[in-house]
Amino acid sequence: MSWISVALLAATLSSGSVAQTPQAMAEYRRKLAEYNAVRQPFDEKASAYWTSISDKRRARNAKRRSGETIVAEDYVLTQPPVYSGPPKPIDPSAPARPPSERKPLPVVADFLSNAQEHFQFAPRKPAAEIEYKRAYAQVASSFGLTKDQAVRIYSFESGGNGKYDVQAGLESPRPGARAISTALGYNQLLTTNTIDLLAEHGGLILKSLGEKIRQASGPQRAALERKTAIVQQMIAFCKTVPNEWSAHEKLGVTPRGIAVHALNLDVDVGPLLQTLKLMDSVNFARRKGYTAPLTAAELEMMNLTGDGNGFDMVSMPQAMRTVVPTSNFFQRNGYERNPVAIRNNTVAKLLAATDARMDNQVNLQGAKDMASAF
Repeated sequence: MSWISVALLAATLSSGSVAQTPQAMAEYRRKLAEYNAVRQPFDEKASAYWTSISDKRRARNAKRRSGETIVAEDYVLTQPPVYSGPPKPIDPSAPARPPSERKPLPVVADFLSNAQEHFQFAPRKPAAEIEYKRAYAQVASSFGLTKDQAVRIYSFESGGNGKYDVQAGLESPRPGARAISTALGYNQLLTTNTIDLLAEHGGLILKSLGEKIRQASGPQRAALERKTAIVQQMIAFCKTVPNEWSAHEKLGVTPRGIAVHALNLDVDVGPLLQTLKLMDSVNFARRKGYTAPLTAAELEMMNLTGDGNGFDMVSMPQAMRTVVPTSNFFQRNGYERNPVAIRNNTVAKLLAATDARMDNQVNLQGAKDMASAF
């Protein structure tokens, strides 16, 4: 091979482009035509399906507002179309995409360092895991959560053995493990959840700290007073934007938004935040007139899919749960990225799968310790 050929080959490899020939381009065009012939009608069918999902959801919401009974026909009762054609071929003439430079998600060390830098806050960590579990059990019980609800949801969310600082994706040490979200703690709160709770329930959190101050003395009292002043600053920060999920989500990626998430690691405040997340769902159902006790799996549906979609599922009669597809409670992109919802494709199946996982995880030591804390 001549030095010119070597140089051209090296340039091609370094640029990431794919060698192309008339034959390769002809083959690409043939495969692309085959792909489009199948994909286009599928996309039209899928688009119509997901439009009907949205239309039915709006109609159900209107019926609820007017006090009308929701029936099976208010849902899309067919499963979403599944693409089974050829994959989209790779264009030989297209330059290779550069490797993704996605910014890594913040982890516990980042929550702590940002809390120290922006609020001069260091959480009071438990001396042992059981101390946090007991604090959580006490708070959860005082708000009316049952042992069964708390233990089974802890088992589902944290894998049955998760510690108070467990983060999604880092549940167990393994090579190459990385965080997959900012979800933290027994009930896996996102940074957005923490900001949302501080903005919504700041007064209640400060009241709880005030009660702890009245019961304390000496250095412990002084530490609680200082903590309360810092929490007030954090609450004020969380209220600098409209009380909306999208605004809190944007705030959650800022350094100060990352900082307030460290409150979940504090044994005086964290158990309250973790509890309030579940209680928001319980109270949402009550405000909608649903007074039956929520099973752990039902409460988890509200925790996972959002209160509106979760309530839609849990308020459904048992007979309807076996026929209503889970796709009714998702946007298209979210559903297509959710293998659990696809595999367990009716409400009954999804609840049963959630219960089955809880049944398995409650036998782990962390869940047993949580149960004993109640």
